[in-house]
Amino acid sequence: MIVVTGATGQLGRLVVEQLLDARVPAGRIAAVVRDKDKAAGLAERGIELRIADYSAPETLAGAFGAGDRVLLISGSEVGRRVAQHQAVIDAAKAAGVALLAYTGILGGPEADFRLADEHKATERAILDSGLPYAFLRNGWYHENHTANLAPVVEHGAVLANAGEGRIASAARADYAAAAVAVLTGEGHEDRTYELSGDEAWSFAEYAAEVGRQTGKEIAYRNVPAEQHLAVLTGAGVPGPMAEILVDVDAAVERGRLAGRSGDLARLIGRPTTPVAEAITAALRAA
Repeated sequence: MIVVTGATGQLGRLVVEQLLDARVPAGRIAAVVRDKDKAAGLAERGIELRIADYSAPETLAGAFGAGDRVLLISGSEVGRRVAQHQAVIDAAKAAGVALLAYTGILGGPEADFRLADEHKATERAILDSGLPYAFLRNGWYHENHTANLAPVVEHGAVLANAGEGRIASAARADYAAAAVAVLTGEGHEDRTYELSGDEAWSFAEYAAEVGRQTGKEIAYRNVPAEQHLAVLTGAGVPGPMAEILVDVDAAVERGRLAGRSGDLARLIGRPTTPVAEAITAALRAA
C-alpha cells in the first residue's frame, strides 16, 4: 500500500489526486486522516481511510502495515512537530514499512533559520530509526505568496525584509508530483532530494510581475525586520508566526531558499511551474 499522512491537507490532497492520475488503483492507496468526515470524498473513491492523529501516538498503531510505502507530510503545528513526527516514525518502524518519505525543507542540515529546526530534528530521528527513507527537502511554495495577493494589489506593495535575496519556489502541485514519483518509483531508498524551482526570483521581480498582470503599480518595499514584524502583528498574524516569517525573509536575504539543484524537475520529468503562472491562477481565483 501507498500511505499518505495528512491526506486532507493542501499538499496531501494533491498527492492523493496525482496518485490516482498516475493510475495507482484506489485500493492500493491509504489516507491517514484525523477527521473521517472531512475525508469522506476520498473514501467514496475507494481509498482506505486510516484514522489517526500525530498528537495521539496510540492512534497510530494501526496506521501502517508491513511493506507500506509511507509519505510523512510534516505537521502544521510549529513547535509541536518533533514529538508528533517521532510518534509517526515509531509506528512506521513497529509496522515494518518499506519506505518512509518525509517532506522536509530545502538545505536540510545547512538550513539556518528557525522554521528548519523541527525538520532537521525529524530527519535525524528517521536516520536513527534505521528505516529506509527518502528525504524530500521541499523549497518554498509559490502559494506561500500568491495566496496573499489581495492586500498586495490593494496597497500596491510587496512588503518584506529580504533585501535582494532570491527564492527558487515551485508550485505545491510540483512538490506533490515529486512525492508521487518517489512513492511509485524504484531506487529512492536512502536518497535525499533538494527540491526547488527551476528559476529563482527576487521580491522586486515578483512585485513587477504582479504589476504587469494587474496593470497596477506594485512596488517592493524592503523594510527592517522590526518594522516588518510590527506590520504583520498589526495585521493579526500571531506573534510567534510573525517572528518565523520575518526570520524566513532574513534567510532569503542570505540565499537559503535560492538553491537550484534540478532535482525537482528531474523527478517530475518536466520543468517546474513558473511563478508567473501561479500569480495568474491566484488572480483568476480572487
